[in-house]
Amino acid sequence: MGDFDRVLAARSAERPTGLQFFSAMFSEFMELHGDRRFGDDPAIVGGIGRLNGMAVTAICTEKGRTTRDKVRRNFGSAHPEGYRKALRLMKQAEKFGRPIICLIDTSGAFCGLEAEERGQGQAIAENLLEMMTLRVPIVSVITGEGGSGGALALAVADTVWMLENGAYSVISPEGCASILWKNAAEKETAAEHLALTAEKLLPLGIIDRIIAEDEPMEQVMKKLGCLLYQEVERLRSINIDDLLEARYQRFRSMGTDKIQKGTEEL
Repeated sequence: MGDFDRVLAARSAERPTGLQFFSAMFSEFMELHGDRRFGDDPAIVGGIGRLNGMAVTAICTEKGRTTRDKVRRNFGSAHPEGYRKALRLMKQAEKFGRPIICLIDTSGAFCGLEAEERGQGQAIAENLLEMMTLRVPIVSVITGEGGSGGALALAVADTVWMLENGAYSVISPEGCASILWKNAAEKETAAEHLALTAEKLLPLGIIDRIIAEDEPMEQVMKKLGCLLYQEVERLRSINIDDLLEARYQRFRSMGTDKIQKGTEEL
């Protein structure tokens, strides 16, 4: 399967949404609403769930299933109040000692005028800053499309996993092709160069594990829930100061081996 084929698979209308993952993984889930500043953004869903009996704060981007639901949720492209809601719930999780699980499937943050007027860039930047210092374990999973800062705003985590047919990139192949080749038709070439597949991101340290999709998605979602429980338990066993230092070093060291190799070749 080519790189752009992976992008199409990540975007597929048949792919489970964040709420479908929640239903398969959690025995209970109570949604919480609002950012306490402007309103509630349906493109990001968050609340408290039970993972094998463990209380966790769970947050996901939600694209919607029906046409009406997709429009209501803005096709999973969040406004700043969505990211502020997510951060509010993360700070709440820190207060009560709950681990945080984030599921990501978005083409990117909404880039409309109203989102910029309400501080889209600042909202994303605040998430990046605050997630780095949260004193609870954080696990993020790219379940479908992970687009730009809209995805990264939920992906500053101790562990980042990615489903086999996911895509994670700073820009879409079409957007990259339009900038570099002045032709969106070069999207397949752009996808090859963006290193957006799980297989290419794993050696760079951008992600830590690939979740295989060699079973029906119902089984994949249930398996993911079991793996997340094990990973959260592992992270909870680590001294919190050591965990924060490891989180910091994780992002500081991304791609350094490849950069060093390139420097040596020069």
